[in-house]
Amino acid sequence: MPRAIWTGSISFGLVNVPVRLYSAIAEHKLRFHLIHEPDESPIGYQKICKLENKPVPDDEIAKAFEFKRGEFVVMEEKDFEAARVEGYRTIEITDFVPYEQVDPIYFARTYYLGPEKGSEKVYSLLLRALEHSGLAGISKFVMRDRQYLGALRVRQGVITLEQLYFADEIRPIDEIKPPKTNISKEELAMAEQLIDNFASDFKPRKYRDTYRDALTAIIRAKQAGKQVRHAPAAEEETPPDLLEALRASIQAAGGRRPRRGSRPKHDLSSLSKAELDERARRAKVPGRSKMSKDELIEALRAA
Repeated sequence: MPRAIWTGSISFGLVNVPVRLYSAIAEHKLRFHLIHEPDESPIGYQKICKLENKPVPDDEIAKAFEFKRGEFVVMEEKDFEAARVEGYRTIEITDFVPYEQVDPIYFARTYYLGPEKGSEKVYSLLLRALEHSGLAGISKFVMRDRQYLGALRVRQGVITLEQLYFADEIRPIDEIKPPKTNISKEELAMAEQLIDNFASDFKPRKYRDTYRDALTAIIRAKQAGKQVRHAPAAEEETPPDLLEALRASIQAAGGRRPRRGSRPKHDLSSLSKAELDERARRAKVPGRSKMSKDELIEALRAA
């Protein structure tokens, strides 16, 4: 059982659902330490006062906001408590919206919400209501002295909280968007054909962190005293003609995947019942709420 990182409740209307928050992500990062190479002892750090150039005890350290270069406003714990608004210890749902309307650029991090002991029934009620509606609950919550926007949805029988960025945190693209250029019909057709040759269904287990795998192999080799061979640096090539590059890419990808029109249907059996319910809702399959998983698969294939 993972450790809960936050406890509180989901609030919508007069209903409160006590929950525990768990991280949905377990990143497999390689942790590297800084050491003193001659004796391999770890490097430590001290909190140093830059003015006095000496270590500072924890009871003399305070949080401060720099409002002008070199000028600070010192904050106390009571100041943070005074700023606590809606969402403190509560995930307050304010709206229910179609999940597909939320642009993925707003997604920051994913969490699981599990029921507190004794709240299983009201948790299950909200879960089933969300699942049947096909909507996401937009909410606010406070964690670690910061307020977040969130979207509640159901994933594989658990309520999931998608932490979202606020609208003013998304950078504008005006200075990044390229100017209008002339693209020939031939170039566009070949680019679309190349995309079509690589089109497939998303299978997350197909993709691996190959850089991490290579680093792990090097670490194990060095630990065993083996010599590590380094790959030669690739020489930069002159960018080829666009049309020639497209033609060569299409030829290289030829036969790798079926064309879009001949692709097999999605493997519906790999989807959860909640995902099948959602597809059935979009396809307007009648009587879907009373169907079993196998019946949903059969109905979707016939739709």
